Amino acid sequence: MQTFQSFVEEAAREGVLMNMAFEQRVFELFGVLHQISRPLRAANIAHELIGGLAVFVHVEEVDSEISSLTRDVDLMVNRTDLERVIEVAAQNGFHFRHVAGVDMLLYGESRRAVNAIHLVFAQEKVKPSQAMPNPEIRPQRKIVKGEDVYVVPVGDLLIMKLGSNRDKDRVHVRGLDAANLITQIMVDALPAELRARLDDIRATE
Repeated sequence: MQTFQSFVEEAAREGVLMNMAFEQRVFELFGVLHQISRPLRAANIAHELIGGLAVFVHVEEVDSEISSLTRDVDLMVNRTDLERVIEVAAQNGFHFRHVAGVDMLLYGESRRAVNAIHLVFAQEKVKPSQAMPNPEIRPQRKIVKGEDVYVVPVGDLLIMKLGSNRDKDRVHVRGLDAANLITQIMVDALPAELRARLDDIRATE
């Protein structure tokens, strides 16, 4: 029969392992991101980090205890820059794939979407069901793991998350809200449909 002391020790070990796994995943995600963002910055190609990893960056900066990690790296670029993005990526160890309607950059010899950079296009809809097109690129500069990261502003990120409104998007909105990153100015600027979605998310927490 397990004693209370052994239970505490086991829980502590599991907590350490979970923290190590979390930190390893953070290292992997931002390692891949930096591999592509460095040459894109050098080539003056407009881009910004979006999606769940952008939520992580914004929330982590405010309160690391409520931040949560994602499995994806999503990068927004301009459609007109796609060929240049593919060329720069190829010069830096990535190869381009278009699978099931998704454009992605994979690093090295990988053929799997794990650790892929998913490309999303500014001022377009990812899916027809999206409430409104993605905003234009106007990133904020953040320092993550000692390097520059160009991240979508919270207001634009909120619009994108509410526009898609999938389960994971609603979770991400709750994370931004819990970190007090959604200001009243942002809320007032939302179209009526998106404001109603935000109200519903807040009412069903």
